[in-house]
Parts: sequence; C-alpha cells; structure tokens
Amino acid sequence: MREKKGYYEILGISQDADANAIKRAYRKLAVKFHPDKNPGNKEAEERFKEVSEAYDVLMDPERRTAYDRYGHAAFQQEASFQGRSGGFHDPFDIFREVFGGSEEGGGIFEQFFGGRGGRGEEGRQRGSDLRYDMKISLEEAARGCEKEIEIRKLDVCECCGGLGAQAGSRDIACSMCRGRGQVVASRGFFQISQTCPTCQGSGRVIEKPCRPCSGEGRVEKSSRMKLKVPIGIEDGSRLRSSGRGEAGIRGGAPGDLYVIVHIRQHRMFQRDGSDLYCEIPIPFATAALGGEVRVPTLENTATLKIPPGTQNGTLFRISSRGMPLLRSSGHGNLHVKVQVEVPTSLNSEQRRKLEEFAELCGEHNMPLHRSFYEKLKGLFS
Repeated sequence: MREKKGYYEILGISQDADANAIKRAYRKLAVKFHPDKNPGNKEAEERFKEVSEAYDVLMDPERRTAYDRYGHAAFQQEASFQGRSGGFHDPFDIFREVFGGSEEGGGIFEQFFGGRGGRGEEGRQRGSDLRYDMKISLEEAARGCEKEIEIRKLDVCECCGGLGAQAGSRDIACSMCRGRGQVVASRGFFQISQTCPTCQGSGRVIEKPCRPCSGEGRVEKSSRMKLKVPIGIEDGSRLRSSGRGEAGIRGGAPGDLYVIVHIRQHRMFQRDGSDLYCEIPIPFATAALGGEVRVPTLENTATLKIPPGTQNGTLFRISSRGMPLLRSSGHGNLHVKVQVEVPTSLNSEQRRKLEEFAELCGEHNMPLHRSFYEKLKGLFS
C-alpha cells in the first residue's frame, strides 16, 4: 500500500497556515478537481476526496491538533467522519460563504455545480428577458411613433395553456427524490445534496406531460407586437415591455422585453442632446449685403436673417426649433452654420462689375485683409 500523503502537502500549504489560507487553498483545488467538472476522471475524483478530507481535518481545531501530534494514526480508529459529534460537515459551505446562496439554492455556487437549486412551486420558473434592437429615423424620434416588431421566442404552449400537462393529468411525487427535490450523491466518505435532475428541485412531476412542449409549457414561435416610441427619445435609449419576454416554465411568470432604440444618421441634421445642427450655403451677395434665407427644420422651414458682412462659417441659432424634450413640452435649438458660396465661373459683364466693386472697396472695407498684412509687416521689420 502506498504511503498516504500529508494533509498540508495535499493542500499545498505550510504547517502554520491559518484558517483563511486553508480555505483559499481548498476552494482552488476543489473547483479544479470537482467530479462535475471532470466526469469519468477517476484520478480527479480521488484528488477531490483527498482535498476534502484534508480540509475537513485541518479546519477542525481538535482534529488538527491531533493530526499535528500523531499524523494519520490519530484517525485510524474512526469508522467515518459522520460518527463524530456535531454530525455531517458539508465541505461546500465554504463556497456559499464566498459566493452567496442559501438552502433554497440562489447562490452562484449552486448554479455552477448544480446543487440545492429549486425551481419554486410545482417546477414553475420565470421566463428569460429578451433584447431587441430597433432602428428608427430622426423624424420618428422627434414626433414619436408606434412600431410593430416580430420576434421569435419561447411562448405559451396553446395545447396545455402553459401548464405542461395533458388534459386530466395530475402532479405526482417525483420517484427519483421521493418528493424532497434533492438527491444525495456519495463522494467517497462524505455526501453531497444536489437538485434532483428529474423534477428540477420541485419534488413533483407531471404524470402525463404535454407532447408538443414535452411538459415545459412553452414552445418556440414567432410573435408580433406593437411598441410606442415616446417623443424626443435619444439614441441608445432602452424601452422595457413588461411580460413580453419568454414565457415561464410550466406556468411561471414571463420575462420582460427590452428594446434598444438606434436612431439612423440623418442626411441633413446632426443631433446633440435636444439641439440640432446643420449647414446651409448662402450666396456671396447675400453674405455681403444681408438678407433672408429659408432654413430646413424637422417640421417644415424657418426664416433666418443674414446680417450684412456675414463671414463664411458663421454659426446662427434659431430658438426652439430643435428636438422636442423627452417627457416635456419644450424644444431644443437649431444651430445653422452658413457656407458662403463663391461663384465658380463669371461672364464678362459679371467680371467687370466685380472688378469695379473690388476697386471701390479697397483695404478700408477689408478688416481681416488689413490685419493680416499688418502682422506680416511686423514679421519682417
């Protein structure tokens, strides 16, 4: 018979390790060698037993003292760990301390390893939430709209009404767990309580499951629904439609539908919150002499007054002609940037008149021109 490894060696810790160090070492090794993660691996199962045995001894102050003094010989007279006062110790309690969870099985540990979890009364389970990405135009965001969407999801089985049972069938106690919802799996010298795989923790099973849904109470099918998009909604906003997600298992509550709104890029406007921005060209003469131009808005058009001598790139603001505010009666502003358009070709008459205009203007009417040349003179003086 091969010599039995020491408990400190098994956990990879020093002999003076404290309780926290023992717990950390045990958690790491138990996850690595757990039978559920290594199905059919006998070597991993043996390592798991060694790790659990070492933890069980070293976490008990009296047994650790005895082990430190006499080694494995201190326990040769024990028939099993369950014969000690205090009853059976579940080595996975350490995981529940860290990851959360309870006897009802709501913790991460139970979800990961499949232990102790329950599905509630008669196996009912809430349906999953769903996400749908929807694109709308800027005009639809400004005015609000109603959109019809189609999604494929698990919906209530029409044959059984979502209950999962054939007509006249009844719930009976699960033969696997005898109605307890839990089964006990032996892991060598200790036992682990796990959720019953037959009834999923409810303790009850359907005598005659519905055939179309195999007793689940839901089947996959397409569903069409209408959604109201509020006025002024912003890009990336999330709309929640309660109860329109996947149907629950065996009559469980349905999940919710979350619709993510994406606003398509507009060919004219850019949006920044409730404000809109656009660029418009204006004739050279209008920029010089002043005048009025028509500016597009999301509703129709607006009049913009151009003062004489307007420069290229000047930004104007038209109040309350931007996007409507979400859940409010106000509006943002429309910002208009003008691009002064210079003629690209001139006939002889136009050229002659423009030359006359240039002579009449001179430098006194060109402040930017004059300022530039003054700086240029100072550069070489």
